[in-house]
Amino acid sequence: MRVNWLKIISRLSLALWFGMMLVIVQRSVYDFADREARLRAFTRPREFNFTSWTVNAAQVKLGQLGLGATLYLRMEDQRQLVGEYFELVARFQAVEAEIADYYTSPDILDPEAASQLVRQQRDDLRAQLDHLAPFVESVVQDQLSATVAELGLTFGGTPVPPLFYHVTPLPLALIVSPREVIRQEYNISLNGGMSADQRAALEEQVDRALDVSSLVVNIGGMGMYPTMIIQTSDFNWMVEVVAHEWVHNFLTLRPLGLKYGSSPEMRIINETVANLAGKEIRDAFLARFYPERVPPPALEPVPLSPPLETSGEPPPFDFRAEMHKTRLRVDELLAEGRVEEAEAYMEARRQFFWENGYPLRKLNQAYFAFHGAYADRPGGAAGAAEDPLGDAVRTLRAQSPSLAVFLRRVSWMWTPDQLLAAVSQPR
Repeated sequence: MRVNWLKIISRLSLALWFGMMLVIVQRSVYDFADREARLRAFTRPREFNFTSWTVNAAQVKLGQLGLGATLYLRMEDQRQLVGEYFELVARFQAVEAEIADYYTSPDILDPEAASQLVRQQRDDLRAQLDHLAPFVESVVQDQLSATVAELGLTFGGTPVPPLFYHVTPLPLALIVSPREVIRQEYNISLNGGMSADQRAALEEQVDRALDVSSLVVNIGGMGMYPTMIIQTSDFNWMVEVVAHEWVHNFLTLRPLGLKYGSSPEMRIINETVANLAGKEIRDAFLARFYPERVPPPALEPVPLSPPLETSGEPPPFDFRAEMHKTRLRVDELLAEGRVEEAEAYMEARRQFFWENGYPLRKLNQAYFAFHGAYADRPGGAAGAAEDPLGDAVRTLRAQSPSLAVFLRRVSWMWTPDQLLAAVSQPR
C-alpha cells in the first residue's frame, strides 16, 4: 500500500499547531480566574471545559483534511454548497422557533403531540446540516485562507496559524466589573444553556458576595483553536466572526495578543484591532468569492421635507447614540462617587431601551465593561469621546498602506503608550 507522506506530515504539523495554540489560549483564559477564589466558588461547577472541547474539535478538523472539498469541487459547486447549507440553517432555525411556539402557546394542551411532525422535520434538517457542515467548513476555511494570503497575511504562503473554525454551541461569558468604575476584571466562560433565571441567580450571588457588578452574556465566537463559531443563517456575519477570531489567534502569537488580559486598555486595543481587521477580511472575501453577497453601499440620507424638527414627528430611535449618552452619564456619576444613583439611572435607561424595542435584560457596569471594549466605531457603549485608544487604533489603520502592514505593526505593541506614540509620530 502506498503511504501518503504529505497527508501524514500535514496532520502531524496541524496537530502540533493545535497543541501549541491550546497551551497559549488556555493560559490567557485561566490566568485571570486564579486571582479570585471566592468568585470561582460560584462559577467552578458551571465553567466550560476548553481542553475537552479543543481535543474533540481538533479531531474533527484533522478528519476534514481528507475531504479535500476545494480540490474536488469546482468554484461554482463550492458556492452552491455554501448557499444550500445556509438556506438549511435558516429553515432549521425557523422550525425550532415554530416548536418553541407550540410549547409556549396557552392554547395547546399537549405540545409534544402537537409538534410531533415539526420535530421530525427539525431532526431531518439537523441530519442534513450535520452531513454538510464538514464540507462547508472546509470550503470556507480554504477560501478565507486564500483571501488572507491575498492580503499578505501569510508566512511561506500559509496563514499563521492555519485558519480553522468549527460551528458549535458556544459557552457563555460571566463579566465582572467593580461597581465604582467600569472595568472588566473577570471574564469567565460558562457552559451554555443557562436560562434567564439561572443567569440572574448567579449574577445575584456574585454581586452580593463580592459587591461587584456582573452579567452573563452571549458571545458570537471565541478565539480558541480552532475558533468557536455559533450557528447562524447570516453568512456575511459568520465570515466576519471567523475572520475576527482568526485575527485573535494571529495576535496571540505576538505581544499584543499575549497581553490581552493584562489590562482593560489592552483588551480594548485587541478587540478593536480584531473588529477592524475582521470586517476588512470579510469584505475582501465576499468581493472575491461571493460578489452577489456584497451589501450595497449605504445610501446618503435624503433630507426630509419638512425637516423632522418642524414636522411634529419624533426623530427615529438611534440605539448607538442613546447608549453612548447613557455611558457618558454613568461615567460622570461614578467619577463623582454616586454609585447608587448611577445604577438607578442605568435601570431607568434599560426600561427606556425596552420601550423602544431593545429588550435588554440588564444594563449595568458589567454590560459597559464588555460591550465598550469594541471601539472600531465611535459611540455606542464605548467610553468618553476623549478616550484615545479606539480612535488611535482607527487612526493607525488609516495611516497604514495595507491591512498586513497595520497588523504586523500593531501586533508587536505591548503597551497603550506604544500605540499612542505610533499614532502621534506616523512613519
